[in-house]
Amino acid sequence: MHFKSIAFAGMRRINTLVVLIMVSWLAACNENKKVELVNRDISNATAQMTEIMVHDITNPPLAARFFSYACLAGYEIVSQNDPAIKSMHGVLNDYPELKKPDSLGKNSYQLAALFAMLETAKKMQPSGTLLNKYQDQIVDSLTAAGVDADLVSNSRKYAGIISAKILTYAKADGYNKISNRPRYTPSEEPGNWFPTPPAFIAAVEPYFNTVRSFTLDSASRFKPAPPEKYDPAKTSGFYNLTQSVYTQSQEMTPEHRVIAAFWDCNPFAVQDGGHLQFGYKKISPGAHWLGITGIACADAGKSFNETMKIMTMVSVGLMDAFICCWDEKFRSNRIRPETAIRRLIDPAWEPLLQTPPFPEYLSGHSTISSTTATLMSHYIGDNFSYTDSVEVSYGLPARKFSSFQQAAKEAAISRFYGGIHFMDAIDNGLLQGSQLGEWMLVKLK
Repeated sequence: MHFKSIAFAGMRRINTLVVLIMVSWLAACNENKKVELVNRDISNATAQMTEIMVHDITNPPLAARFFSYACLAGYEIVSQNDPAIKSMHGVLNDYPELKKPDSLGKNSYQLAALFAMLETAKKMQPSGTLLNKYQDQIVDSLTAAGVDADLVSNSRKYAGIISAKILTYAKADGYNKISNRPRYTPSEEPGNWFPTPPAFIAAVEPYFNTVRSFTLDSASRFKPAPPEKYDPAKTSGFYNLTQSVYTQSQEMTPEHRVIAAFWDCNPFAVQDGGHLQFGYKKISPGAHWLGITGIACADAGKSFNETMKIMTMVSVGLMDAFICCWDEKFRSNRIRPETAIRRLIDPAWEPLLQTPPFPEYLSGHSTISSTTATLMSHYIGDNFSYTDSVEVSYGLPARKFSSFQQAAKEAAISRFYGGIHFMDAIDNGLLQGSQLGEWMLVKLK
C-alpha cells in the first residue's frame, strides 16, 4: 500500500511563505527608530507555526504543547517589561523564576518577544527550521525600514536567552519520556476502541496524561461521569446513543454538513483511492481556536501586550484541556460510533467525517472549545461577535458567531453531525472544558 500526502485544497505551501512588511513597524519607527508591534504580529507568528504543523501532520495534543511553550517564551519577555503583565512564576506548575538579562543594550522587548516565540517553535517543531526564512524576512523588513541593526541584534539575543530557559522548562514536562513507555495495544473487547478505516491509524498520544500540566494538580482533576456502558441490547442506553448517530446521518441537512466540515480540523484525514491512499492535511483544533483568538484580539483592538497575554492563556488552556480529555479517553477507552454502528445496525455505514485515531469518550473538540470559550469570554467579552475566517485559505468559507460560547457549542455538535461522537461524550466534554476554564481563571489571577 502506498501513502501519498497531498495538501488540503487552498493550503499555503511552506516553501512559499511570504512576509508582509508590517505597517505597524514602519509607522512606529520614529526618528529614534524604535519598534512597536501590534496584535496581528503575534497572530502571524502563530499562523506560521500552524503551517509547519500542517506540514508535519502534528497531532492535536502535541500541537497544543508547541503553541503553549512558544507563547510562554514571548509572554515572559513582555512580563519583564510591562508591570501590568505578571510572570507565570508561582502560577504555573514548576514554572521557574526568570530574570531579565543584564547588559542587553538597546532593544525592542516586543520584537524580542516575537523572536522568542519563533526561536522556541524552531527548536520544538520537527520542521521548525522552516521558520528561519520567516524570521530572516522580518529582519530584512526592519532593516529596510531603517531600524538600527544593534537594536535588532540585541532583541534577538534577548529572545534567545529567554527561549533557552523556556525550552529547559518544556523538556522537564515529561513528554520526552513517553517514547520509553510500552507500545499501546488496543483491546479487542466488544465495547473498547479499536483503530478504524480507512487507514487504521494507531492510537495517538495514549500517555499524554503523564505530561506535566500547567495549572492542574492532577490529570483527573475534572474527571467526568463514566460514559454510557456498551450494551448491544436494543433497549439499552448505549444502543439509543448509537441509533441517534445513525439516524442523524440519515437526516443530514446541508447546514449540518457545512458545520461538520468547518470544525473537522483532522490532521489525519485519509482518502482511500483504491491501491493508493491520499492524506489530506488540515490544521488542528487548537490551531483553529488560536486563529479565532487572533481575530478577536484584532477586532477588540487589543494591544500587542494584551494579545500576548490572551494568546498565552488560551494556549496554556489548550494544553491542559488535552491532558484532561486524553486522561479520560484512555481510561474509558470507548468504542467509536463507526465501529458500533457497523456492528449493531448497518455493516456498510460510514461517518460523514473520518474517525480520528483515539478513543471516543470524551469529545476532545468539545472539551478544548469549551475551555477556550470560557477564557475568551473572560478576556474579550461574553457576547462578542466576530467572523471566523481561519480556514478560508484551506478552502472553507468564513462563519459568523455572536459569542465564543456559541462557537464552542457548534464545534461540539459538529462531532455528532460528523458521525464521530456520541452525545454524552459531547455534553460531558463541554462540561469538563468549562470546569477547567473556570479553574484556570482562578489560578491565573
